[in-house]
Amino acid sequence: MKQLGVLDSAFINLEHPNTPQHIGGLGIYDQSTAPGGTVRFKEVIASFERKLKKLPLFRTRMVQVPGGYDRPYWIKDDKFDMEFHLRHIALPKPGDWRQLCILIARLHARPLDMSRPLWEAYIIEGLDNIPHLPKNCFAVYTKMHHSLVDGAGGSSFMAALHDLEPIPSGSDEEDGMTYLGETPPSAFNMLTRGTFNTARNSVDLVKGLFKTGIEIGKNVIDVSRGNVPMPDIRAPKTRFNNPVGPYRIFEAALFELEDFKAIKNATDAKVNDVALAIISGGIRHYLQHHNELPLDSLSAIMPVNMRTRRGDNEENNQIGSIFANIHTDIEDPVERMHAIHKSTDEAKEFGEQTPLVDALKLAGVFSPRLTKSLVHFYIDNKLTEHLPINISSVISNVPGPPFPLYCSGAKLVQYHGVGLLTPGVGLFHLVMSYCGTVTVSIVADRNIMPDPGFYRECLEKSFDELKAAALKTGKVVKHKTKAEMTAIRKEATGIKAAKSKPGEEQASA
Repeated sequence: MKQLGVLDSAFINLEHPNTPQHIGGLGIYDQSTAPGGTVRFKEVIASFERKLKKLPLFRTRMVQVPGGYDRPYWIKDDKFDMEFHLRHIALPKPGDWRQLCILIARLHARPLDMSRPLWEAYIIEGLDNIPHLPKNCFAVYTKMHHSLVDGAGGSSFMAALHDLEPIPSGSDEEDGMTYLGETPPSAFNMLTRGTFNTARNSVDLVKGLFKTGIEIGKNVIDVSRGNVPMPDIRAPKTRFNNPVGPYRIFEAALFELEDFKAIKNATDAKVNDVALAIISGGIRHYLQHHNELPLDSLSAIMPVNMRTRRGDNEENNQIGSIFANIHTDIEDPVERMHAIHKSTDEAKEFGEQTPLVDALKLAGVFSPRLTKSLVHFYIDNKLTEHLPINISSVISNVPGPPFPLYCSGAKLVQYHGVGLLTPGVGLFHLVMSYCGTVTVSIVADRNIMPDPGFYRECLEKSFDELKAAALKTGKVVKHKTKAEMTAIRKEATGIKAAKSKPGEEQASA
């Protein structure tokens, strides 16, 4: 058996019916590239079985310590059933983009079965009325508990389930990771370990608090001396700070990576700055439309990959968080983008030098018995309404591969990451690049955002404004012709999401 790490346990402890702690992905595939031009469900099952040999963690289930006095364990599920986790369904009529978003929202709203391996996948057919999709496309929606993977780990999961060519050469071998046991540990064994771990964790906690106190003290001195910038995150409340319920919406906007690069080159910015400016402008337009835009800037949480900063360890999750202004108070899109660049740089400089970057670990440090009780009390009593710091969205940026991927011979033409909601933060943006396109996917509470189709239009409007302003005032950049961009699109992805009609609203979970 293998015990969950502190951060992995944090996501287990944060699990609540209103805020299930799983993330997901939606891929759309062109089966014309598969041998014979079609893909059968049994072939997808066979492909998943073959690929999961590289990911034995996805064949394990979680075992809780009796009484919840210690972190749980992973153990091999000797009753693992691939067909329980991989399901075959069809999109309801009329089979358009709106119907696909509704289905993904409903599937994503459902908590996982915590007694089984913590992931599910759905093969979805019937995508018959989504413009610009190749004929006979199918989708694969996957969801996995955050205790299994973080954003970077999700990309690895995506890569592991795909091939680099329609007919892969060679065979997949297991990656060498062995299970630590098929028989569940006894209650006595876990309680004995738990007693030892509790004593050890208490000592580590005292040491950690002492070290944290020193680090905070140093950070306060650095801020007071002006050596480290202190970001201002005293943001106003918006509808996105209302208590999060159990129902979701899903939407997504698609853009050309070439356009992002053109804006970046014209303004001496970064691709991530472009994405944040588009999202900030989208939120600004949305709240303006509802007469709810505050005069002061809103703030966002941005996950950061700690692997590149501290090196790998045994935890599945190696993420931290920084807090930054997204300057929704600035109307000019280029000026807003430069202000966001400055605030995110300051947030990184400040956040990565303070213990705040690891704040999420607090949910995994203490025993599940204590933490789960506090989490349920906090959510059930809607205490998020009294938070002094208001975060309007989580914005995660995950770079994907620039080359095509294949599943059972079918080419992946479009991919969307699907995030999760936390108490008091009812909007999640996930930015992902793949093979020449950038997708901005949105998950939100259904009551907080009942009109997701309109919000997607706000993002697209924000992009159009930023591109026009950047190319008008920025450096001269050589652009490809419209015909060249069309050819690139068809070759790389073959897809562009259809715009909803003005005023169209989308129902969801």
